[in-house]
Amino acid sequence: MARFKLEFFEDAKAEYETLDGSEKKYVMKALEKISERGDEIGDPLENKRGINLVGCRKVKLRKLGIRIVYRLNNNDRIEIIDIIAIGKRDEEEVYKNANKRLK
Repeated sequence: MARFKLEFFEDAKAEYETLDGSEKKYVMKALEKISERGDEIGDPLENKRGINLVGCRKVKLRKLGIRIVYRLNNNDRIEIIDIIAIGKRDEEEVYKNANKRLK
């Protein structure tokens, strides 16, 4: 059962829509896990190579080379997770996109 509501940045939604059917299937399973345990899973991100994603987490879909970058949206209680970017790590593209969207 989902503990968190997922909210997509517009560009992340567009990135999801560009995935092919098999990729969407795997990403959807990962998003379901994020909605259930987003505060427990994923690796914390840092400030590396001028890309500051402190406070964000990533889930890697190794077979596909796809990363999902997200953050817990803390108001009074944690109940929303923002999906910031979905894409390949190729030349840090997914992380650069996430960094731009957070500015």
